[in-house]
Amino acid sequence: MEDARFNMIEQQIRTWDVLDQQVLDLIAEVRRIDFVPEKYRGLAYADHAIPIGQGQKMMHPVVEGRLLQALSLHPMDAVLEVGTGTGYLTALLAKAARQVYSVDIFPDFRDAAEERLALYGIHNVTLEVGDAAQGWDRHGLYDAIVIGGSLPELPDSFLGSMNRGGRLFVVLGQPPVMEAVLVRRLGDEQWSREILFETELPPLINAQARPRFIF
Repeated sequence: MEDARFNMIEQQIRTWDVLDQQVLDLIAEVRRIDFVPEKYRGLAYADHAIPIGQGQKMMHPVVEGRLLQALSLHPMDAVLEVGTGTGYLTALLAKAARQVYSVDIFPDFRDAAEERLALYGIHNVTLEVGDAAQGWDRHGLYDAIVIGGSLPELPDSFLGSMNRGGRLFVVLGQPPVMEAVLVRRLGDEQWSREILFETELPPLINAQARPRFIF
């Protein structure tokens, strides 16, 4: 498994243009296998979207790497994660930032992630249960936001929850066309949007597109 972990980093993640050494070191530090459901541990380091229950899946390792590189987290950042899942990405975010607020709609995901994070001695994470498909502004403005499920389009509420200079990662669209997007807040009413790559991700529970008028 150690060889598989090394190969994941060097042959999958690095070759997918993840060249930030801090990101690569972080992925090397947090063992992905510790956050994978037991029956899928043989796939922990494979280029595979691993099922985690409730119709949800872990992101591919290459997506996790590109996500972390794009967010360019700083030690004083406050991060919102929508979709705790197994807690693996939560752990990576927590290692790079000051505080992570992670919310999931499934209580069993939250409970399992709490146990896994405790084993790693990670205490700068607030785990919550709730529906954050339309935003989660309980903790003020965030320096970075990660949305762990795809959305047909991004609700404006997330844009308003970003600090100036904040970054947001989200997968937008519907199969077969989905794109990973990085949004930056440039000013009070100014944002930029950069398409990073094409991918697929299960939809966020209760994600809704804006109503469209049909004439």
